[in-house]
Amino acid sequence: MIKLPLKQITNYLSISCVVLLLCSCGSNTNSDTDEVVFRYNEHKNIGSLDPAFSKDISDIWATNQLFNGLVQTDEHLNIQPSIAKSWTISEDALTYSFSLREDVFFHKHELFGKDSTRTVNASDFEYSLNRLIDQKVASPGGWVLGKVDRFKAVNDTLFQIRLKQPFPAFLGLLTMKYCSVVPKEIVDFYGSDFRSHPIGTGPFKFKRWEENLKLVFRKNLNYFEKDSLGNALPYLEAVAITFLPDKQSEFLQFTQGNIDFIIGLDASYKDEILTANGKLRSEYSEDVDMVRGPYLNTEYLAFYMDSDIPEIQSELIRKAINYGFDRKKMMIYLRNGIGIPAEGGFIPKGLPSYNETLGFSYKPDIAKQLVEQFKNESGIINPEISISTTGNYLSFSEYIQRELQKIGLIVNIDVIPGAALKDAKANGKLDIFRASWVADYPDAENYLSLFYSKNFAPNGPNYTHFKNELFDRWYEDAFTETNDEKRTLLYTKMDSLIMKQAPIVPLFYDEIVRFTRKNVKGLGVSPVYVLELKEVKKN
Repeated sequence: MIKLPLKQITNYLSISCVVLLLCSCGSNTNSDTDEVVFRYNEHKNIGSLDPAFSKDISDIWATNQLFNGLVQTDEHLNIQPSIAKSWTISEDALTYSFSLREDVFFHKHELFGKDSTRTVNASDFEYSLNRLIDQKVASPGGWVLGKVDRFKAVNDTLFQIRLKQPFPAFLGLLTMKYCSVVPKEIVDFYGSDFRSHPIGTGPFKFKRWEENLKLVFRKNLNYFEKDSLGNALPYLEAVAITFLPDKQSEFLQFTQGNIDFIIGLDASYKDEILTANGKLRSEYSEDVDMVRGPYLNTEYLAFYMDSDIPEIQSELIRKAINYGFDRKKMMIYLRNGIGIPAEGGFIPKGLPSYNETLGFSYKPDIAKQLVEQFKNESGIINPEISISTTGNYLSFSEYIQRELQKIGLIVNIDVIPGAALKDAKANGKLDIFRASWVADYPDAENYLSLFYSKNFAPNGPNYTHFKNELFDRWYEDAFTETNDEKRTLLYTKMDSLIMKQAPIVPLFYDEIVRFTRKNVKGLGVSPVYVLELKEVKKN
C-alpha cells in the first residue's frame, strides 16, 4: 500500500474545496461537482502559463486550455480555423492572409474597462508575434518565425504574414501554442508576472494557482467555438490540476477515482494494468477505458556516415542489422505491445506520407547472407559494432545485441548519460547511437530535415551526416510544391531513398496510451500529444 504525504493529501482536499466553491457560485445548475470538473495530475511542475514559454508538454497542456491562435489541428492533424475563420496563400506561396473572426473576446479583466473584456483584432496578433521574437522577452519559441520576413495588421480583421521563402509546413508551425494571441495592455501591466496571471481567449480562464500544489481553471462563458450541433463550448465547468511527482502515486489516485485520466505507461504500474500483449486487465475494464493512438515520435538507431569504421560504411551491414531482429517481439516483450513496430520508413504512422511498405521486416536468413557477403568482400572475419545508448533504453539494446549475435555480428553496448549522448552524437563522436525524433509540427518535412545535407550537426539535426544529391533536390522541390498530394508523394520518395541506403534502423513508432474513468467522454488522442478538453463531458 502506498502512503501519501500529509501535504499531498491536503492538496486533494484543497482541490475539492476549490471545486465546491466554484460550482456553488457558478452558473451550472448541476449539483454533482464530479460531473462538471475534469481532474488530472501533472507529475512535472508547470513553469509558466504564458504561451510564449510553452516549451514543455506540461506547460502546453495548461496553456492550450487558456489560449488560441490563428489556426489549430484536428485529431487527424488537418489544419482547421481558430481565430482566423479563413485564409488565402499567394501564388508564390509567400504571403498568407488571415481573415479574423469578430466574435472572439479576451477573458474578463478590470483593465479592459467597464465591459471588462474586448474583441481580439489583427493588431493583437502583430503584438503577440513581435513579442515572440523580442530578444528582451527571450521566448524559446522565437524559432517558429525564423522563416518569416514580415507580418502586419492590414486592418482590424485582416492579418498578413510574408515568408522569406516558400515553406509548406508553415501553417503547422502556427498551430503551436507559442503563436497564441495575448493582450498588450495585460502583458504590459503584469510584465514577467503574466506567467501567473494569464489572460487569453481559450475555453477556460485562469482562476487559481498555488505552484507545485494545485491549479484551477474556470469555464469561459464567452468562448467563441460551438460543437457540431451549435451548442456552446466547453461543456465542463472547471479543470483542476494536481502536482504529484510520483507516477505510482498518480496511478493510485486514478484507480481510486480522484483523478479522471492518466496518459502513458510507467514501469511502476504497466504490468498491473496491462497484459503482456497490451490489453486492459479484466479487473480494470469495468471502471476504465483505454485508448491507443499514434504519437509522432520515431525511435531509432543511427549510423554516423562519416565514420571510418568499415562496418558502419558498409550498406550490407546496415541492412543486415535492419533485417536481423524481430521488432514485433521486441514490442511485446519490452513495451507490453504498446508502440508500432517500425517496419515502414522513418516517417511515423499518423502522417499522410507514412508508408508501411518502405522499411525492413524480420528476415534473419537474409541478414546472415548479408553479413557473410561483407566478410567475403572485406576480409573481416568477426565484424563488430558498438551501440551507444542511455540507461532507459538498455533493455532494447540488449535485445538487439542478442538477436544480431545470431546472424554473426559481435555487438557491444556503451551506456552513457543522456546529456553526454546528446553532445557526442551532435559532434560525431558515436558510430551507432540510439535516438528519437518527436515532431515539432505536424508535417513530414520535420522528419526529413534530419537527412538534408545542409543540416549537418552540430549546426542542424542531421546527426548521421547522410548526404545524397537526389534527396537534397527532392527536399528543396517540396518547399515550392503547393499541391498537398504531390508534396506527400515527394516525402514518400525521400523516405524510400533513405531506407534503401539505411543510415538508420527504425525501431518503433511510439503510441499514446490514455486511460480514463468510464464517465469521461469526448477526450480524443492527438498524435502531437495535445490535451484538448473543450469537448469533454463527464456523465
